[in-house]
Amino acid sequence: MRVVEEQPRARDANATRARILAAAKSEFARLGLAGARVDEIARHACANKRMIYHYFGGKEDLFRAVLVEAYLDIRNAEQELELGHLPPREALERLVRFTWAYYLDNPEFITLVNSANLHRGKHLEKSERLRTASRRFVSMVQEILDRGVADGVFRPGIDPVQLNITIAAIGYYYLTNRFTGTILFERDFMEDKALEDRLAFNIDTVLRLVLA
Repeated sequence: MRVVEEQPRARDANATRARILAAAKSEFARLGLAGARVDEIARHACANKRMIYHYFGGKEDLFRAVLVEAYLDIRNAEQELELGHLPPREALERLVRFTWAYYLDNPEFITLVNSANLHRGKHLEKSERLRTASRRFVSMVQEILDRGVADGVFRPGIDPVQLNITIAAIGYYYLTNRFTGTILFERDFMEDKALEDRLAFNIDTVLRLVLA
């Protein structure tokens, strides 16, 4: 009887790459580009340094990949909201709610954005994927605004980029300054009631900006 030798299990390149990206995201979010160590990323990813260099190149290349994926993740999640099927006011409110929830559920995103800006955005400059995703997002917001104007709900002339900056900023600033804010204003910025109040304020602020 012929014995068939078991073939070595093929490496799952996509799974390995995903593990490396996840470990790197955590490490870069925690320590930044300068503080992160490839050895630690490899250890947490259950991979070796050779695989990291094979898939991504050096540490800066890995940092670049993490940043691009982080931005693409939120852009893709925004598209999945399917806001085009909602009335414009409801669509815009859902976008504000989503942005706030995303920041709360993905604190690494905020710290990675901080790191990206610390390096003047140079790690994102050559990403056409990111530019394409951002253009698609701006078009989505523009479409909501156009429908709102056509329905007589929103006032005309609102820049979708400026609006997105405001939506992002009113959530981002609150969370990045939660520690100092808690001290200066003598209230717990992260208790449930405070977070609910902040979301309500964010929605009210954005709607007041756009309503006719």
